[in-house]
Amino acid sequence: MCQYEKYISPLTDFGFKKIFGDPDDTILLQSLIDDILGFEGEDKIKTITFKNGELLPDSPEDRKAIFDLYCEDEKGSNFIVELQKVYQEHFQSRALYYTSFPIQEQATRGTWNFELTPIYFIGLLNFEVNRFRDNPSYIHHGKITDITSKDIMYDQLNMIYIELPKLKKTKEELFSHLDWWVYILHNLHKMKDIPAKLQGDVIENAFNKANFLKLPKDEQLQYHQNLKVYRDLVNSYDTASKDGFDKGMEKGIEQGLEQGAKKEKFEIAKNLLSQNIEIDIIMLSTGLRADEIEQLAKT
Repeated sequence: MCQYEKYISPLTDFGFKKIFGDPDDTILLQSLIDDILGFEGEDKIKTITFKNGELLPDSPEDRKAIFDLYCEDEKGSNFIVELQKVYQEHFQSRALYYTSFPIQEQATRGTWNFELTPIYFIGLLNFEVNRFRDNPSYIHHGKITDITSKDIMYDQLNMIYIELPKLKKTKEELFSHLDWWVYILHNLHKMKDIPAKLQGDVIENAFNKANFLKLPKDEQLQYHQNLKVYRDLVNSYDTASKDGFDKGMEKGIEQGLEQGAKKEKFEIAKNLLSQNIEIDIIMLSTGLRADEIEQLAKT
């Protein structure tokens, strides 16, 4: 199967899970969390164990826009690492709701004196948050604080949001290791090679995992199908935001699917046809009908 981008996108469910969701190889997820929390030296996470993600309920519609990993380190700290692919109006309320499940889970461990291990909700957001529009920083770390003195009243509950599009730097301007992670998350699928500064770095492993040509054929097909879902979702929300809010979000999304996603499917199909990919595979990758693909082949 053809792939016209060398690396898969971490912003798809498949790509995010491929890079960060392997329970037998958690070094990349550990590095990302360490950088987000600013851990240094002995504070760094030594082990990560994945937990039952079904404890974090969501509606089918949420599942289209969200992918999350639920895990625990060797100290018992709980981490919900969530990829939010498109804007969601009440995502902060839903994030807080999510954190209630690790709290309830700790209450089931025999006799409990209400002591909680730290809980971290880490939202990797593929959009900018209106609440932070005047704040140039792409990372926001909140705890329960006194609104007058700003003193921390409770530090075991941590809400962390990272606005991926807010990093406007070029590769040459990247300063910290977290800068590099944020840049890679947002731009990996556009890159041609591993930057010299990352050769020998743990992030180099993300490029190796994301190399499309190194994937088994069944995973290449799975990625194309997942990429189509992601593009449909982004196109529908983008079109809704431009044309559909005055007619209601639901109608705007329908327009987006008709106008934006259909065009994207045709572009993908044209590219695959130029590589002599079989029509049945193109049908699976794009959702187009055989007659539509055959008509494209004639143009």
